[in-house]
Amino acid sequence: MWTEEIVAGRPAWRHIPSGVVFREVPGGAFRMGLSEAELDAVRAIERSGGVEDTVDPFLVSAKDAQPVREVHVESFLLARHPLTVAQVQYWLPEYDDDYAEADTGTARLESDLEGLLELLPFDLPSEAQWEYAARAGTTTLTFHGDEKPDENQLLDDFGDETRTAAGENAFGLAAMGSTNELCADVWIPGFDGAPSDARPRTGDGPRTVRGGAADLYPWQGCDEWLLLLSATRYEHADFTAVRPAAPLPPL
Repeated sequence: MWTEEIVAGRPAWRHIPSGVVFREVPGGAFRMGLSEAELDAVRAIERSGGVEDTVDPFLVSAKDAQPVREVHVESFLLARHPLTVAQVQYWLPEYDDDYAEADTGTARLESDLEGLLELLPFDLPSEAQWEYAARAGTTTLTFHGDEKPDENQLLDDFGDETRTAAGENAFGLAAMGSTNELCADVWIPGFDGAPSDARPRTGDGPRTVRGGAADLYPWQGCDEWLLLLSATRYEHADFTAVRPAAPLPPL
């Protein structure tokens, strides 16, 4: 079912039936949520004149990603990038995508979403797993640092292997934050009472989404770069991408 190989110079696990490439995310602990240092970094970008509109709504919504707390994460597998159109068509042969320009582009699912989730032999990552993977050991706005992210960080087509490899973080994961990615957690504003062991919060209602800056490209000057931040979270409403997670294969 799984095979180990080297992809872009890094160890990877390939799911043999579908061909989806996964990276092993090492276990560890991290501070999850939007920290005061990150908020200060956003304010510094604003003071430097790097804001097109206003970050006030983002600052007001910061409480949805707080309080910051330490979370322990066990090792797991996470897809190298969101599922592409061609990969979704492995499970849903009739799937057609109105957003992607090629079958190597990120699949953005709407009416087909639940059908895919029923057939997918993988899990959705929990929010904690997703943010831990996105940060990849960093504590800054993105894994690139506290500078304002720009369009060069967007990646939603994986037909160019060189560009995909260049977009990977320290865990070998590409495009974290580019497209909105569905998590296993139900949407709950804030982290009061959230588990400290990376379990998803379950219940009724919409799920939580992370990322989404490429979904609004070309940017219209409304500070869409904020969606690239590792801690940005919001409620799923329309289309979404899927980046599956899985337990480590048995030895």
